[in-house]
Amino acid sequence: MLKEFLRNDGERPFKLPMPDVIREDKSAWRTDEEFGREMLAGVNPVIIRRLQEFPPASKLDPEEYGNQTSTIKREHIEKNMNGLPVDEALENNKLFILDHHDALMPYLQDINSTTTKTYASRTILLLQNNGTLKPLAIELSLPHPQGVKYGVTSQVFTPAEHRLEGSVWQLAKAYAAVNDSGYHQLISHWLNTHAVIEPFVIATNRQLSVLHPIYKLLHPHFRDTMHINALGRQTLINAGGVMEMTVFPTKFSMEMSSFIYKNWVFTDQALPTDLLKRGVAVPDSSQPHGLKLLIEDYPYAVDGLEIWSAIETWVTEYCSFYYPTNDTIQSDSELQAWWKELREVGHGDKKHEPWWPKMQKKDELIQTCTIIIWVASALHAAVNFGQYSYAGYLPNRPTISRRFMPEPGTPDYAELESNFDRAFLKTITSQFQTLLGVSLIEILSRHSSDEIYLGQRDTPEWTSEAEPREAFDRFGRNLIEIEGRIMDRNNDKRWKNRVGPVKVPYTLLYPSTSDTSKVGGLTGKGIPNSVSI
Repeated sequence: MLKEFLRNDGERPFKLPMPDVIREDKSAWRTDEEFGREMLAGVNPVIIRRLQEFPPASKLDPEEYGNQTSTIKREHIEKNMNGLPVDEALENNKLFILDHHDALMPYLQDINSTTTKTYASRTILLLQNNGTLKPLAIELSLPHPQGVKYGVTSQVFTPAEHRLEGSVWQLAKAYAAVNDSGYHQLISHWLNTHAVIEPFVIATNRQLSVLHPIYKLLHPHFRDTMHINALGRQTLINAGGVMEMTVFPTKFSMEMSSFIYKNWVFTDQALPTDLLKRGVAVPDSSQPHGLKLLIEDYPYAVDGLEIWSAIETWVTEYCSFYYPTNDTIQSDSELQAWWKELREVGHGDKKHEPWWPKMQKKDELIQTCTIIIWVASALHAAVNFGQYSYAGYLPNRPTISRRFMPEPGTPDYAELESNFDRAFLKTITSQFQTLLGVSLIEILSRHSSDEIYLGQRDTPEWTSEAEPREAFDRFGRNLIEIEGRIMDRNNDKRWKNRVGPVKVPYTLLYPSTSDTSKVGGLTGKGIPNSVSI
């Protein structure tokens, strides 16, 4: 299979840079364990959420989209739940879902009018006693043949390892991966880091003087963002650009991204809020971060909460020095002009949303700056710099599907039985798209040789005030301590998801604050200050 994948139309081999996650036995097929681990410590670990009702419901308007409720039944999943009933699993917080259904369904008919042929997917997973996620069922849905207002038609697939059933299950996982690949690139990566941070960059440069304390705080986190976004609009997300050629929504990529932006909430970008909203954590005042993770071995969340807390502590100490009272915030005309422009112009289509901080109190300023720094640094690092390592081998994580699941009795189905490798390769991302896509994510995953990481500054003279400098030094030392704890967790055999079956440790939220070598490259670790690639 690998040999065939590396040939150009069966004639001559072409060179494809191979990432780290190809298994030692050269198998192209991602195991169920690898599939589940990727949602907690992969390139897109920010989507998984707890299932709180069964069957999964939809938030799409039934007047416009008909009945979109999942067709996954108890008998589909209970056979692989080791005797655990669905109701008991729900009550004990054991069921989770990777749900791309609502995001894709409004555009699926248009997407499938192109050369792409894909589904809207829901994947249900069971949290096992060893902390890993076990996929139980994958639902693949299409708009109803008479029109989307009549609802959907769906197929449900369950795990199998052998013969034809095993081949069908591998294809079902591939379609789910296609959904997740496109959602990751267009929403988790482009929209939720690159795009949403841009208005903050513009408003900060327009309304805050270079001597303003909040300008000094945020300025390092805006380095090269406008430049990289401009390049992206020229070559990546433009009409006919690389993104349209390599991910499944094709020419509907930006339209879908804009549609999903309607649900964006600034305050939900705070990591603790996000984890609570997705139901993967519950409030718990006895815990260090005020919440308890329901998946204890969730590397993105575990490492992320430490980084979030370090940023929040640093921002609190800094802002408290310059703004000792709420009055000092309210009377700062530059700060108020900055916040007004940000809300009413930068994110102007959301200016009337009730969730915006009012910027009248110190805790609102601290919350706002912490979120901005988190999004520009750690969140972007988590969804960007692992692309080559985790997603660079396309049979494991395809970005496009070119035909639907074969139907019994058809020639495609016969090929699925006789030569699954060939049938699989005809279904997923083509060879040219693969070369283009892998080349792109290799570039995106590289750290520059002049990278400035979280907890670092390009000059020690960034402020003349001793107290802020001392607070920043404490911030840097705190991040270096976090580096040590991340490595300790990766070396702890109790945690099954930190390294995984492919033996690639999760280091995307390893700060690299201690790194002064300026080597850069495909390191697989490090949190740059800003969205700069």
